[in-house]
Amino acid sequence: MPDAPLVSIVIPAYNSAPFIAETLESVFAQTFRDVDVFVVNDGSPDTLALEVELAPFLDRITYLRQANTGPSGARNLAIRQARGEYIALLDSDDVWEPRYLEEQVARLGEESGLDLIYSDGIIDGGPLDGRRLMEVNPSHAVITTERLIAEECTVLTSCTVARRTALLDAGLFDERFRRSEDAHLWLRMSLRGARLAWHPARLVRHRRRQGSLSDDRPAMIRAYIDVLEDLLGRCPLTPAQRRLMQRQIARRHAMVALDEGRQLFVAGRYPEAAAALAHARSSEPAFSQQLRYGLLHVGVRVAPRLLHRAYDLLHLPARSALA
Repeated sequence: MPDAPLVSIVIPAYNSAPFIAETLESVFAQTFRDVDVFVVNDGSPDTLALEVELAPFLDRITYLRQANTGPSGARNLAIRQARGEYIALLDSDDVWEPRYLEEQVARLGEESGLDLIYSDGIIDGGPLDGRRLMEVNPSHAVITTERLIAEECTVLTSCTVARRTALLDAGLFDERFRRSEDAHLWLRMSLRGARLAWHPARLVRHRRRQGSLSDDRPAMIRAYIDVLEDLLGRCPLTPAQRRLMQRQIARRHAMVALDEGRQLFVAGRYPEAAAALAHARSSEPAFSQQLRYGLLHVGVRVAPRLLHRAYDLLHLPARSALA
């Protein structure tokens, strides 16, 4: 279509009324202007407040509403209606720097056959406030399926611009997943042969806020286990990829058991904490971690109260002590 924009921006909105105006202001402050913008109200309980915040932008956006299906369904609704060659994904509480689209689109245009580009950014809020995203989750310069499986390349949704055809060919976001749905899509794209690359410039301000889907660490770990188990059962994999997925699933089961052990230990439920730590040790595939979990298990079994007092005296958070 001759009047189609080069980039369609897709923003799902759920409980984001306090942030959505700043997000949209960053969109309309872009130096790259060949865009259209979709905001999808995903059955948000703050719809009244959200629509008040959206009112000044309504002549510049396509506003869609649907019953709540989660971020996957909200993004898919907009992507299917979008006309841009590229889809720029943005969460409704994150902010782009003014040159974000200009730099990302230029990189996509420069490299023939590149299907997705993601940038670095800065964390806004929480204990990691001010840290670079790729400092916390480093990305290798060369992105492979294996590195995506091992989470050695972390593709944050708000940092991502992708070819619309590549997203469609991979089947878009899987609406069964409300967490780690992005990792599921990036892996399916990579397994189909899509080329992904990263851009080291810090072009996004990624807000960390309490109560968001990504704020619950144990739930995020379980969600990634579900993602890998789903792909393990449905995708053609090499033997090496299959072994790597199985290893990552085992490691994350150990992480879940470790977190449960920490909570039980803090609550003074020492026998149950010891059992959880034993499960973490038996699930963990790496010998060095098995040894570490084994020592914690022995400590909790033999001298739990002494260990608890030592933590209190040292003022160490329980997560630091056991994680």
